[in-house]
Amino acid sequence: MKAFYLSKFGSTSFLKIKDIPKPEPGKNEVLVKMKATAVNDYDWSMITGRPYAYRLMFGFFKPRNPVPGMEIAGVVEAIGEGVSKFKVGDAVFGDTSDFGFGTMAEYMAINENALTLKPENLSFEEAVTLPHAALLAWQGLVEMGQIQQGQKILINGAGGGVGTFALYIAKTFNCHVTGVDTGAKLSNMKAIGYDEVIDYKKGDFTKGREKYDLILDAKTCKSPFSYSKALHPNGKYITVGGYLNSLLQMLFLKSFVKQSFQILALKPNKGIEHILKLWEDGKIKTVIDGPYSFEKTPEAIQRFGDAVHAGKVIIRNDEFQMTNYE
Repeated sequence: MKAFYLSKFGSTSFLKIKDIPKPEPGKNEVLVKMKATAVNDYDWSMITGRPYAYRLMFGFFKPRNPVPGMEIAGVVEAIGEGVSKFKVGDAVFGDTSDFGFGTMAEYMAINENALTLKPENLSFEEAVTLPHAALLAWQGLVEMGQIQQGQKILINGAGGGVGTFALYIAKTFNCHVTGVDTGAKLSNMKAIGYDEVIDYKKGDFTKGREKYDLILDAKTCKSPFSYSKALHPNGKYITVGGYLNSLLQMLFLKSFVKQSFQILALKPNKGIEHILKLWEDGKIKTVIDGPYSFEKTPEAIQRFGDAVHAGKVIIRNDEFQMTNYE
């Protein structure tokens, strides 16, 4: 099968399409023919090998898992011993990170518990936007943040996948939502329903007069002391990602600020039933950057790394014939 393979850390130019053996499903595994996958922070960090501390997970000198990707939507082609949730021909999707990586390939063998049946009215491209970004938003706002009706919410890094879903979820609680990002993302943020938008290149929300009940941050880049100034006395700050040094500051200094500061460790696929219900009720929508064809995978990942994408960066596995591969 064809897969995008990373032989060394550095840049997307090192990501090459290659023929590798098609996997066989093991015990409790299904073989999925990939129809769509998505780009996440994991993929960018894996390719660049940075921050260097992440090499404890990725491998010190070269990638331990050379095929990127942790979200998949596709069709079950074969099942292994003990599989009870799915049958051949089922359309499925999920976040595979609890069990393995490597969705940027034609096929993936993965534990059945990483997957959920795809509703018929949800396309493969739409389905693959949900497991990671939508659940970061759900777990951050609802489960950890305990969002309440009518609150004043700020979302930092609001123009990407997490921010888009966070807006829709917050709006189901009739919240007033401010989004922080920059560039072309701002017009898209206004179009999908943000009440206010802040261009971080022109203004710093931590130095303004507005106070928020809850901040969901996808791009933590300051100390908790800075964020504390933007929160009400009983406010909450939840981070789902950002710069490593800032996250470490958050971990060690959060007890020195009066508000609640928490770092979310995503529980893959937990709460997906809530997201699907919101989808069925028309309360959330998917905002897709792309989809990009499979052979454009390096360009799609670079677009994510350059932070110029709007919504979730999606890669589609067309029925293609490629001759230029290793």
